[in-house]
Amino acid sequence: MTHGPLIVQSDKTLLLEVDHPDALACRMAIAPFAELERSPEHVHTYRLTPLGLWNARAAGHDAESVVDSLLRFSRYPVPHALLVDVAETMDRYGRLQLANDPAHGLVLRALDRAVLIEVAKSKKLADMLGAKIDEDTIAVHASERGRLKQALLKLGWPAEDLAGYVDGEAHAISLHEDGWHLRTYQRQAVEHFWAGGSGVVVLPCGAGKTLVGAAAMAQVGATTLILVTNTVAGRQWKRELIARTSLTDAEIGEYSGERKEIRPVTIATYQIMTTRRGGVYTHLDLFGARDWGLVIYDEVHLLPAPIFRFTADLQARRRLGLTATLVREDGREGDVFSLIGPKRYDAPWKDIESQGWIAPADCIEVRVTLTDAERMAYATSEPEERYRVAATARTKLPVVQKLVERHHGDQILVIGAYLDQLHVLSEFLDAPIVQGATTNRERERLFDAFRSGEVSTLVISKVGNFSIDLPEAAVAIQVSGTFGSRQEEAQRLGRVLRPKSDGRQAHFYTVVSRDTIDTEYAAHRQRFLAEQGYAYTIVDADDVLGPPLPSID
Repeated sequence: MTHGPLIVQSDKTLLLEVDHPDALACRMAIAPFAELERSPEHVHTYRLTPLGLWNARAAGHDAESVVDSLLRFSRYPVPHALLVDVAETMDRYGRLQLANDPAHGLVLRALDRAVLIEVAKSKKLADMLGAKIDEDTIAVHASERGRLKQALLKLGWPAEDLAGYVDGEAHAISLHEDGWHLRTYQRQAVEHFWAGGSGVVVLPCGAGKTLVGAAAMAQVGATTLILVTNTVAGRQWKRELIARTSLTDAEIGEYSGERKEIRPVTIATYQIMTTRRGGVYTHLDLFGARDWGLVIYDEVHLLPAPIFRFTADLQARRRLGLTATLVREDGREGDVFSLIGPKRYDAPWKDIESQGWIAPADCIEVRVTLTDAERMAYATSEPEERYRVAATARTKLPVVQKLVERHHGDQILVIGAYLDQLHVLSEFLDAPIVQGATTNRERERLFDAFRSGEVSTLVISKVGNFSIDLPEAAVAIQVSGTFGSRQEEAQRLGRVLRPKSDGRQAHFYTVVSRDTIDTEYAAHRQRFLAEQGYAYTIVDADDVLGPPLPSID
């Protein structure tokens, strides 16, 4: 028995003792293949999953190096069955290869003939495969490259895609690093992406994912299609690209509900791409409008299902996904792996915080007690309405007001999911509201007023969950959410993580109704933050309304 920092368990969980002198070396060794599940103060929990092991295999790590890392750092003997399972799981990746054959075009080639025979018998693959060329090769319909990868992943035989990429229409793009430079982790993220050709980069909100995208564009040097969550996010991308690269306003087009510009770099919203008329996606031509060399998916964890379908047809284009979390509430991480590409780079939030690139955050859950009338309304409501009733209780209003008063002088976001509640809060706090119906011009006016300090408190709906650059925001008060969404929690915390000029701490409050499903959903949402190392303090609303809270700075 050694005294290593890692405990490897037969259920495929890995426990890492953070305070051990070899903890950092161990974490660096296991990060490529183990998925971080929880990272509280002293012991971090990782898990071995087929997708994580295949991600590692796609990045060039073999089973021998994975097994060696486990043996080298483990405190106790590693279960032999686990080592066998790791080796056999990783060995499943790449026994089938997609390749371009000079005579036959796209083909599925086997390094293990029995596997090819097995998958060829699957009815799910029947329409994707063509004629058998020889004992180890089957023709593939060129249009089925993405869907075949999806299907093979679900069968447990992920194919290695060696069919390559078209270069796309060349378009010179360079970074202007005058007065700033790519941070080390941003540069590493681009290098890992380029080495793999396609894939996903995972970085915290506020860590500069847009700059990673810009650097990737400069690396590829070709026309680029950028897909974003909304028009405001798209215009932020445009501003950043003009400021940080050689691109000019004339080279960047906006393709949204308001404009239909197609230029060497085109920024389109997911909403416009998924718009249907008469059952037909009317804007799909954009994917073929230029000979794109790169497609960037911003907030890849939010990709609408139709975008996956469209992406299946884009496998010959280089693809870069950017996200703060690969957690998907719909469980489609496998589709991200097969269609966008494997995870190429990941950085824990606390690592970026320790380097000073994102602000430290204090997370507090404030529990309110419903009035007798509110409790009765909750008890008698239909099950599907109970969360709304609990989350929108008027008892929360004075608590929110008190928190806003406490942070007088800070820039504050009040975030919720229910518009009726937000309109009441807007009136109660005498603060403007940004919601889905707010025009883009009005949104940008309010965001500019918030950035300048003219507006200190902003009430914002789910449109504030993603891709909004408000670096001055120091306090977020969450009053309701999308049930128990962990990805939403990550995005909302991310709104206040931009480092403050004076080094101040960020504050993230969640106001929940005690003894209701509101509390249960809050606990589920917080799981993601606990996994990233953030601890929630739970306080009673009376401590907010009455005696002061313990010092939070």
